[in-house]
Amino acid sequence: MSLTYPLDILADWPGWTTSFDLLWRQEQSRQANGVTRVKDFGEPLWRMTASTRSLSRPGLDHWRARLNALENGIKTFKGYPLSRCYPIAYPRGTWPTGAAFDGVSATVYSIGADNKSLAVDMLPAGFVFSVGDFISVAYSAGTKFALLQVMETATASGAGVTPEFEVRPHLPIGLAVDDVVSVRRPHCLMTLVPGSVASESEDNGRGKISFSAVEYR
Repeated sequence: MSLTYPLDILADWPGWTTSFDLLWRQEQSRQANGVTRVKDFGEPLWRMTASTRSLSRPGLDHWRARLNALENGIKTFKGYPLSRCYPIAYPRGTWPTGAAFDGVSATVYSIGADNKSLAVDMLPAGFVFSVGDFISVAYSAGTKFALLQVMETATASGAGVTPEFEVRPHLPIGLAVDDVVSVRRPHCLMTLVPGSVASESEDNGRGKISFSAVEYR
């Protein structure tokens, strides 16, 4: 059976995402009066690093192979911070309505005129977004994924609709009302930074693996 991309290698990653933040594509210059000017040259991209705990020889070879399947940056995988697979208020998916909500079937209700805010519906009544949560929106007929970090608290009404709340980065072109929103393992597509995989072992055969990745659009 052939592999299906994007791979979800983080679902059983034996370690942690040691960093997950935005890579700003900007130019900066400082004026004589001390004012720093910043100019965007494109939307920021998510970047991450990940590292395993100490692995046995079989485990080390297993994960070397799993990462080799990404072909040094050619193939995609689902990238997300392991610290935020679920919203802060609902660790491990303890939703207000229990199993009646699956975490991957909310939708975009409205988009703010500022293009950096949105409202979400099809949520459990009283669902709370906290600052620092992540959501992902599948757009362009589900072929692209926008990973967005929540910038302000928002609570869903009894009908399961939130007020508009700000996110970062700004919403991409093509994201629209009724696009599907995930709050369980929200992700974007990523590729390995070429040459970033490190997997040296110790004399006893045990070792760790680490890699870096950046968002793919």
